Amino acid sequence: MKTSIGLDKEKAKNLTIGLNSLLANFQVYYQNLRGLHWNIKGKSFFELHIKYEEFYNDSQIKIDLIAERILTLGGTPMHTFEEYTKLSKVAVGKNITKDVEGVQLVVNSLTEILLLERAILNESADANDEGTNAMMSDFIAEQEKTIWMLNAWLK
Repeated sequence: MKTSIGLDKEKAKNLTIGLNSLLANFQVYYQNLRGLHWNIKGKSFFELHIKYEEFYNDSQIKIDLIAERILTLGGTPMHTFEEYTKLSKVAVGKNITKDVEGVQLVVNSLTEILLLERAILNESADANDEGTNAMMSDFIAEQEKTIWMLNAWLK
């Protein structure tokens, strides 16, 4: 049994489960970034206020890409905060105002997200799903560089 895009239906279904998990984690990450953007204080305010905005705008685009990929594979993207918080491994950042604490939250969040993306990458390769595979490869390369840069800032 194949999907309308020629993938094995069972493998596509399993991929949508992983992508929904990624979607949930990205939604929590996105909300964290909004909070960091709004609440940052101190000497790094101008630098981080702009950087957090850049990150949440990028995350918003990725969230849409993930949801659309789930739909392309024949699944239904989760869309409630209840589902997101139940499934997410990204820690919720609450009332973070300090620069180092905020940047560390971003690094930790992206590290969790990378673990999910690598698992999806392996699963999509096994399913011969080049669309999901390419998306994960692009996300991973960008996020690895972001983690490297943020870790350099933290030193």
